[in-house]
Amino acid sequence: MNFSTLSLLKNLRKTDRQFAVIGLGRFGRAVCSTLHHLGYEVLGTDIDEKRVADALNCQIAAHAIQLDSTEPSALAEAGIFEFDTAIVAIGNYLQESIITTLNLKEAGVPHVISKASTEIHGKLLHRVGADQVVFPENEAGCALARSLTKPSILDRFDIDPEHSIVELVVPEEFHNQTLAQLDLRNQYGLNVLAIGEENKLEINPSFDTRLWKGAVMVVIGDNKDIDRLPI
Repeated sequence: MNFSTLSLLKNLRKTDRQFAVIGLGRFGRAVCSTLHHLGYEVLGTDIDEKRVADALNCQIAAHAIQLDSTEPSALAEAGIFEFDTAIVAIGNYLQESIITTLNLKEAGVPHVISKASTEIHGKLLHRVGADQVVFPENEAGCALARSLTKPSILDRFDIDPEHSIVELVVPEEFHNQTLAQLDLRNQYGLNVLAIGEENKLEINPSFDTRLWKGAVMVVIGDNKDIDRLPI
């Protein structure tokens, strides 16, 4: 299971089918590829012709074009103002990302998600109308720190500042016990969503499901309760 893109995708509206991704660096490429393979119509853009050509060659988007997103006329000509959602993935270029975000909101794009590199950058993006601001470098840093201090946690998705879904290796203390015996809901305040191997999980396992050391389990709950697990 991989939660790496959920922090961006969780707020996408169910009615949205078309996405414009502006900026085809590592973050933009990842967003394009994920949305494209989920079956959405994606237009990727970048001011760098080589990045556009690479996106087309790798087939990470239905369409990819070169344009300067700080120019409203270029965005209009590409039809981006008609898209449901635009993702501004040029967070390392503060001026360009702010101007692009402003252009999109002033043109009436319903949902604009912008990448920020710093807290100040994020505040400025909100000021010019960004509906959602993401900090992928910060999230990656937090994930690395967690993996170093909690190596048994394989993946994590923060629902909000206090609650998460985590995928973790079943600890030795839980080996050969059933979910009924462990009673994780009462003992830890956690609900078990899935159990099994990393690539084959049983969703909503029954209470008589037996755990084994080294298997994978997915739980949801309060971060403080997750931290109390013997991992």
